[in-house]
Amino acid sequence: MSSAAPVGVFDSGVGGLSVLAELRRAMPHEEYLYLADTAHVPIGARSDEEIRDLTDRAVSALHARGVKGVVVACNTASAFSLSHLRARFAIPIIGLVPAVKPAVEATRSGVVGVLATPGTLRGTLLADVIRQFADPAGVKVLQAVSRELVPLVEAGQADSSETQAVLREVLSPLVQAGADQLVLGCTHYPFLAGSIHAEFGNCFTLVDSGAAVARHTRRVLAAENLLTARTETGKVTYLVTGDVDAARPVFATLVSQNVHNEDHTPAAASTQAAPLRIEHIHT
Repeated sequence: MSSAAPVGVFDSGVGGLSVLAELRRAMPHEEYLYLADTAHVPIGARSDEEIRDLTDRAVSALHARGVKGVVVACNTASAFSLSHLRARFAIPIIGLVPAVKPAVEATRSGVVGVLATPGTLRGTLLADVIRQFADPAGVKVLQAVSRELVPLVEAGQADSSETQAVLREVLSPLVQAGADQLVLGCTHYPFLAGSIHAEFGNCFTLVDSGAAVARHTRRVLAAENLLTARTETGKVTYLVTGDVDAARPVFATLVSQNVHNEDHTPAAASTQAAPLRIEHIHT
């Protein structure tokens, strides 16, 4: 495998753009293929087997394009597919783990909230990290779930009044229970930071795994001697399984944002030449 090959990034939709932004900070010279399975988003309510199948098809498509590794930038896909993917593909496969550990270490109230999709809550990864990190520390973990938030982000409505109403409904019980850390258990959810703060002020510190995944990906590629030797900023090609024209304005908005600045509100990210390189792909 050539170190000049691109890094593949997969999500069911636009949520993985939050992880891509962190990858580009950690490895700005790499080139990336970002595949969004917009024809099937959201996947959180689908069956376990269907989630595995859609993820397998997407990673297969990236593999066929010659990527040197794949970041599964989707909590739900990671929860159901990592073992299968690693057994099938002879390239590094990096997945997401809900950021419960840093939330447990940071909490002062002893109560941590997790905002996730139905699929992530159904999988084993979240239960495993709660058992590994929260239970021994005596930290209570409260879970909140919504089927509406991912479609709202996909529709470019992350800051809408409708989104804020949904967040108010699902997160108010966590505030009432004293949660001071909120784990964003879906890569779409960092794009909700502005709406969460608009509704709840500084009740929560928002915690997600994007930066940690980017650091881990860099370590994995370095260990395999797969880091690029390029010195110029790498390019990104965006691949979507759904309608390119429908995806373009949402991608353009979210790519231009940085969901990891100090106050957790969107800000300018690394520069991407316009127009975006968005292509349709069958998986």
